[in-house]
Amino acid sequence: MRDPESVQLAAFVARDPDDRAAFDRHMSKLRSSPDVTLHAVTLDGDLVGSIGSFVVDGDTEVTYWIDRSVWGQGVASRALAILLDTVSVRPLHARAASDNLASLKVLRKAGFTVVGVETSYANARDTEIEETILRLD
Repeated sequence: MRDPESVQLAAFVARDPDDRAAFDRHMSKLRSSPDVTLHAVTLDGDLVGSIGSFVVDGDTEVTYWIDRSVWGQGVASRALAILLDTVSVRPLHARAASDNLASLKVLRKAGFTVVGVETSYANARDTEIEETILRLD
């Protein structure tokens, strides 16, 4: 979650991806929340990312992070399919930087449809960018 290219593409990340103490506090909060589902993503026994769901403003959203070394190998698609089998809440929501075409493709392949766009501040880019909003019914 500190790879500069990945951080730039994801755009909506922690203010300082190198702040380990902040990361540990955030993960501790997520693991203790009843509204959060969080799973490790592995490939051949190696940790290659995380995937989960969380509730914000009454809506359940999905999120994932996949290590760049395994991009293009279907890891995100498989992890999302497994998550969708375990999280029964519908509708589900997702968001991605509008120029993150690979992530948008993964979400659409899983059945998410675009329901809008908005401009949001992206920490990784230190500016507002367009964010695509998706929903799975």
